[in-house]
Amino acid sequence: MISRLLVANRGEIARRVFATCRAMGIETVAVYSDADADSPHVAEADYAVHLPGNSPAATYLRGDLLIAAARKCGADAVHPGYGFLSENADFARAVIDAGLTWVGPSPKAIAMMGSKLEAKALLAEAGVPMLPTAVEPEDVDAFPVLVKASAGGGGRGMRIVRDRESLAEAVAAARREAASAFGDGTVFCERYVERARHIEVQIMADSHGNVVPLGERECSIQRRHQKIVEETPSPAVDAALRERLCQAAIVAARAVSYVGAGTVEFLLAPGGEFFFLEMNTRLQVEHPVTECVVGVDMVRLQLVVAEGGALPFNGPPPLRGHAIEVRLYAEDPAYAWMPSTGTLHRFDVPGAANAFGPLPEPGLRLDSGVADGSVIGVHYDPMLAKLIAWAPTRAEAARMLGGALARARIHGVTTNRDLLVRVLRHAAFLSGGTDTGFLDRHPEVFTPLLSSVDAVRLSCLAAALSGAARRAKTALMPGLPSGWRNVPSALQTVVYEGPGGTIEVGYRLDRANDLAAWAVRRIDPEDSGNAGLPGAALDPAGAIDHPPAAILSATGERVVLDVGGVRLQFAIHEVDGVSFVDSTEGSVTLTELPRYPLPVAEQPEGSLVAPLPGAVGRVLVVPGQRVMAGDLLLTVEAMKLEHPVHAPTDGVISDLRVTVGSQVESGALLAVLTPS
Repeated sequence: MISRLLVANRGEIARRVFATCRAMGIETVAVYSDADADSPHVAEADYAVHLPGNSPAATYLRGDLLIAAARKCGADAVHPGYGFLSENADFARAVIDAGLTWVGPSPKAIAMMGSKLEAKALLAEAGVPMLPTAVEPEDVDAFPVLVKASAGGGGRGMRIVRDRESLAEAVAAARREAASAFGDGTVFCERYVERARHIEVQIMADSHGNVVPLGERECSIQRRHQKIVEETPSPAVDAALRERLCQAAIVAARAVSYVGAGTVEFLLAPGGEFFFLEMNTRLQVEHPVTECVVGVDMVRLQLVVAEGGALPFNGPPPLRGHAIEVRLYAEDPAYAWMPSTGTLHRFDVPGAANAFGPLPEPGLRLDSGVADGSVIGVHYDPMLAKLIAWAPTRAEAARMLGGALARARIHGVTTNRDLLVRVLRHAAFLSGGTDTGFLDRHPEVFTPLLSSVDAVRLSCLAAALSGAARRAKTALMPGLPSGWRNVPSALQTVVYEGPGGTIEVGYRLDRANDLAAWAVRRIDPEDSGNAGLPGAALDPAGAIDHPPAAILSATGERVVLDVGGVRLQFAIHEVDGVSFVDSTEGSVTLTELPRYPLPVAEQPEGSLVAPLPGAVGRVLVVPGQRVMAGDLLLTVEAMKLEHPVHAPTDGVISDLRVTVGSQVESGALLAVLTPS
């Protein structure tokens, strides 16, 4: 029996495993890097051990340090979570050799399935259908193809290639990314199936010969070949297809004498054919949807099996209702999924009362690795949390999940929240029309929730009124207006950096503190004056009348307006001059600009700056080199991904400020390109 368990992982998955351990009476041990000292998973564990090292991400890849930590605190078992060393056969073997219980499949099974190439060869012999595969680029005879990393997963190292001219660079980039993420740069090319669905089967197996499928999950909506929406059951799978998929998954598991939790992934073609993709020898990120619909605690089953126990069932449990999960990432979908860093000032999802375990009844579940005040850095994957809805029907689950996300307050970093809400409410998604190209075919889901002119203007007005309410409560000259003018008849003005640029808000309160007049406009960067504020429009296309508004109440945290007879509420969270405004329409972030800004050094014309904090991975140019528009100049590595910097125009590299390995902050000058 396991008495003290070390989780060789961090963040959300560590908290998830700890929750089940507490319920089972098992003591818990957390490990942490320098960057994770204040992480919630460290605070929740019974014991915590620091992992030394200069690289916060690399410390979790040191199996020797993890085993030493287990010995130091008296742990008798290790759970690998997912990612990092969870599918590393050498680490599993080292844990077992150290006399510890390994919560996972055997090292042999991990090794056999850990290489996608070896797994495909093995299972092809067992009769599992496969896609045509080429190990060497010159062996590719038809396009499009998908370049894939043989080791690891999570979309790392994947590239779609549609012509031979692009193949060499795609393979080289995939090799670099795979080597960085998994320590193995082996890649291969596989036939790419258009409009395919990504379907996977969850299995549980014990050492008594039981291999039980727990239904399928659909994970077709992806960005960068990484899942962001997962659900079970799949709207494309009927009972007959489910039986065929599950039987193929059982064949795959039995081929390697599998024991523990695992996932067999398939590609489902539009015509109904399916093909083996890979087998993940670990717990999956999306396991909560299976837990909801099947009604089991999969971490508990992992621990029972690791102790030598038998599964409590020898056949698939019945499916109950429908569950959908979305992954909340700190990234900006509108800017090529650029990761976002900073302090998470607030993280609140109303209605998500349950966390880190099966739901007792239909509702919302939130599994997160962050909390208010968490610092989102560049060392790890940008996933903040998973939000799961379980309901009697798919439509109800989608509505519940979309509503909860729309009401969420996530302040301090840019996230993909609005995109997820748009997907969940999209007619194509609700009809079950999902496949791996969904986001490419539906660019409308990238539109922010807060997209109407009136909604943005009212949010700006609410932020200004909230600031006025805070100003009225100050000890020093509370009667002084919060705007820039001390003439009562003039509009008080506040200038924000907000959606789409610089926004100026003007308002005037009467003696009863009611709203006598207000206006909002965008400021042209070339406009040095403030003329034309009253009646100016937020929409640059032309003037739009401001809707009549009356103040029902205004405090530093909440503003309630009557707009044309409709009561609207705005919650305002102000941090160091930044106002985060949440309403039923969506969220907007407004940074108040100083009236007299300090001078800043101007960047030279043609400056190329770092898109985010990270390390320079490659430098492909030298000073004086002539480049063409679109040429790859250098890359910045952050959050396990390679971010390219391309030449915006033809020109000459007149200055180069970085070398390979240089650590850069967001906005740092990398190079100067003098246009031809």
